[in-house]
Amino acid sequence: MNDHDYEEDQNQGEAEDIVSTARKIDDQQLRVSKIRDGTVIDHLTAGEALDVLAILGIDGSNGEGVSIGMNVVSDRLGTKDIVKVEDRELSQSEVDVLAVIAPEATINIIRDYTVIDKKRIERPTAVTGVLSCPNRNCITNANEPVNTRFMVLDEGLQCNYCGSIVHEDEVPTYLDVA
Repeated sequence: MNDHDYEEDQNQGEAEDIVSTARKIDDQQLRVSKIRDGTVIDHLTAGEALDVLAILGIDGSNGEGVSIGMNVVSDRLGTKDIVKVEDRELSQSEVDVLAVIAPEATINIIRDYTVIDKKRIERPTAVTGVLSCPNRNCITNANEPVNTRFMVLDEGLQCNYCGSIVHEDEVPTYLDVA
């Protein structure tokens, strides 16, 4: 074996070591693939992903693919949750409700594997037509042609008609998103 053959063998060995190390890293990391079409809800506070799915009524029974990352490392939040929903774009009323419980979230609309719209959720001052009022005597529960309207306050959402308060943790109970 001459010096040239020895160098080739050594280089081959180093290349095999690099590939082996890369495989080990890949085996230790599970990455969620990109979605073709749908919505990515990013920058959720760690632990909120399951609540977001519940609020949006996503349980997998409608056939949409759902990927969830919980407690993922984030430069901005420290840790975060992320939800990917295939073949579904959120309505404005769904985004409004998300803004109440996840004001730091970012919504990415994906089409053909490309982000076509990215927006940071802004907490609204009011939400209309997305929650039912907990007060059975409220005009909005009297079969009248009146949409519910709630003012967004620090302590929760207040019905514009009767003043009843829906606390953030009660939102899923009163959600009425079409």
